[in-house]
Amino acid sequence: MKIQKIRAIQGPNVFSHNPVLIMRLDLEDLAGKESYEAPGFVDRLLAALPGIHDHHCGKGRQGGFVERLHEGTWFGHIVEHVCLELTDRAEISVNRGKTVETDTPGVFDVAVEYRSEAGMRRLLEVAVDYVQALVDGRDYALEDWLQEVREIVRRNAMGPSTCAIVEAAEKRGIPIIRLNEEGLVQLGHGRRSRRIQAAMSTNTSAVAVDIAGDKSLTKAILDRAAVPVPQGVMAETEQIALEFFEAAGGPVVVKPLDGNQGKGVSVDLRTAEEVSHAFENAWRYSRRVVVEQFFHGQDYRVLVIDGNMVAAAARVPAQVVGDGSHTVRELIATANLDPRRGTRHGRPMSTIEIDAILLACLKKQGFQLESVPAPGKVVLLRDNANLSTGGSAIDVTDSVHPSMKLMCERAARAVGLDICGVDLVVPDIAAPYVTGGVVEVNAAPGLRMHHWPSEGQSRDAGGEIVHMLFPSGDGRVPIVSITGTNGKTTVTRLIAKVLGRDGACVGMTTTQGIWINGTQVAAGDMTGPWSAAAVLSDPEVDIAVLETARGGIVRNGLGYDWSDVGVMTNIDADHIGQDGIRDVRDILRIKALVAERVRQGGTLVLNADDPLLVEVPDMSKVSRVRKKIVWFAMDEQNPVLARSRADMGTVYFVRDGWIVEARGGHERRILDTIATPLTFGGAARFQIANLLAAVAACRAMGTGVAQIRAAMREFDARVHNPARANLYAVNGGYVLYDYGHNAAALRAVCDMAAAMPVQRLIAVLGVPGDRADHIIQETGRTAGERFDKIILREDEDLRGRQPGEAQRLLAEAIRSVDPDAVMEFVAREADAVSTAIKEMEAGDLVVVFCDDCDSVRRSLEESGAVAAAGILPAEGTEKVQVA
Repeated sequence: MKIQKIRAIQGPNVFSHNPVLIMRLDLEDLAGKESYEAPGFVDRLLAALPGIHDHHCGKGRQGGFVERLHEGTWFGHIVEHVCLELTDRAEISVNRGKTVETDTPGVFDVAVEYRSEAGMRRLLEVAVDYVQALVDGRDYALEDWLQEVREIVRRNAMGPSTCAIVEAAEKRGIPIIRLNEEGLVQLGHGRRSRRIQAAMSTNTSAVAVDIAGDKSLTKAILDRAAVPVPQGVMAETEQIALEFFEAAGGPVVVKPLDGNQGKGVSVDLRTAEEVSHAFENAWRYSRRVVVEQFFHGQDYRVLVIDGNMVAAAARVPAQVVGDGSHTVRELIATANLDPRRGTRHGRPMSTIEIDAILLACLKKQGFQLESVPAPGKVVLLRDNANLSTGGSAIDVTDSVHPSMKLMCERAARAVGLDICGVDLVVPDIAAPYVTGGVVEVNAAPGLRMHHWPSEGQSRDAGGEIVHMLFPSGDGRVPIVSITGTNGKTTVTRLIAKVLGRDGACVGMTTTQGIWINGTQVAAGDMTGPWSAAAVLSDPEVDIAVLETARGGIVRNGLGYDWSDVGVMTNIDADHIGQDGIRDVRDILRIKALVAERVRQGGTLVLNADDPLLVEVPDMSKVSRVRKKIVWFAMDEQNPVLARSRADMGTVYFVRDGWIVEARGGHERRILDTIATPLTFGGAARFQIANLLAAVAACRAMGTGVAQIRAAMREFDARVHNPARANLYAVNGGYVLYDYGHNAAALRAVCDMAAAMPVQRLIAVLGVPGDRADHIIQETGRTAGERFDKIILREDEDLRGRQPGEAQRLLAEAIRSVDPDAVMEFVAREADAVSTAIKEMEAGDLVVVFCDDCDSVRRSLEESGAVAAAGILPAEGTEKVQVA
């Protein structure tokens, strides 16, 4: 077997609503073979992984997958189940996957959910190798490879502080976007988004972080604020350190000026020799070393968030207790077996490291690593109590005296940190302040001692940070997601125009780019998750309006978790033969993901004139989340509308040229479609359908009728909807260009033309080469039935076709319905448009189904074409309605 590629989909997707990895797996020699055809394989697999007996598979019961193994199943499917079974042992437990065969025989897509992208990626590779080894009957060092996976998981995991904040945000329904592997995370969307990295936030002052990182400056600022701090000096040489020690006349602390996590810190130094060794150790971390008075008392860490104390812990240095028979080294090894201990801050406590500082601490107490302490003898392994050096924490939040609380809150405010760890050494934090004080102030303080103390009550420090960042509890901006076969770009632009008219900053994605507050910031097809993420990450965006196309959904899922309003315009035959799409129901299944991910209490807008969309509310994945269903239809007599009104549902339809909103027996006229420029006086019925969808979505967003009417009157197709039914007058006739590229789009434009006073209907037509033959042929037959003349062109990108191949398929289909059809073959789109303009006569309407729509527009303008608002009888160009 050979892995072709592995790709990650972070958002909801056609396999799962959770993040998945998709492995494209070529079975090679195992292609076409089933499990029972490999001698002894099934028995070896079940013996090696007995937990597979519990897998349900498609049978829906325990043992279902084992039945499939004995009956015969493909090896891609087996790899999926082996990978899932190994996730427990790899410490990344998941239990959902799916395997489907691609368009290439013997090549499968194996999709599995993941909690660690890097770890699951490696585990997929291990699963493939392991299954192959079981087929071959070879030994395989599975546990060694699983240990490698576990190490990858640990290296790439978010730290405990980041995890605590992220979990708190998830509980509150705030979206999470991980921005890198180092723990930078975006919480929320758009204008409401905030960022955190460990326990630093968007609100954390860089100046305050710099102050906290300079221990000498911190002490000076705290001293100026009347916060008690130890006296000391900043020593650049060992001599200065020793001079301060002699002058202080008592124990001192030596630490690097800008250190963290207790690195290079030595405390309670009572001899010049100890000070010299401590200076040398601190010098390894900073060329500037702080030497200061040693406060006697208990070491505490107090967490202050947004100026208020939220947690406090007594910190206990790493230590072991003698038993009279084991050495210090052995006692340390036993302590490190505690499952709460681990490396890289991934556990409540850290592994105790044996280093020079530990040895010096032992020496002060008269011990060595091979010493055997007496029973009950407490042996300190560190002078400092940092968790990162093996210390432990006892929660004391409820016992902090008000004077101590005030001291710590004032220290945090003096430095200016929104999230601040205050290190306090006092005799008893539960008693009024008498002596001792603040020894350090920390930016990005660790939260694990508060969430997972060694003793005492857990404190939701992450939740307090999230509350500070999102005091209203809401980190979301409204999202409207639009999908369908035709009309989705127009509907997207209409909705964005309406919602942005009251001054809201709208982020919009379409097939032609990304717009922020009406300004285009990126060009190209931007209907996938990358562009959605770009909009939702923009700190100016108040509302996101996202065109959501099939390609992006199939390849990379959705770029958001939940929408407030989902819109499905229609479902028609397009893209058949691509991405495993075999029929129109596959298209429905893919696009229905938009409906599935409308949030609880949100609104799903559906076209009641489309029989496939009528089925959507009853789909299991759609109905499992309660949402409002709003229907629209061209005809108020549509039975779906009647049923919905009877149930007091909201519906939209057209009566006497007006879009009407109805709920039960109550009706309200919303928009005059004939007076709306987009509809060409009501002739463009497909645009009326688009207006219905847009109006329904805007009303679901709470938009007022006056705002909708004003925005629709201002909606200029050339400016706000380029390449969608844009009309120009030229040579006594008209040219309409549109991005439509399927039979349904052709029918819609021809229906519009039938309502207009034109003489001949001429098409400039091409189709994307990646469409299936029968889709191209259907487009050709539709054109042959409706156009008086057809100029066939090719796309610049043939998408896998041979030159002239798509033109030939179109021509054959056109001839099948009209043997006398007038056709002309021009390869390049620009030349085809020029030919049509030269050959057109007064009263003709040329419809250009364009590929490069910007190039077509330029060609029209160079030919003297003038933008037109509508079509009048051909009595002279002076009567053309010019926009």
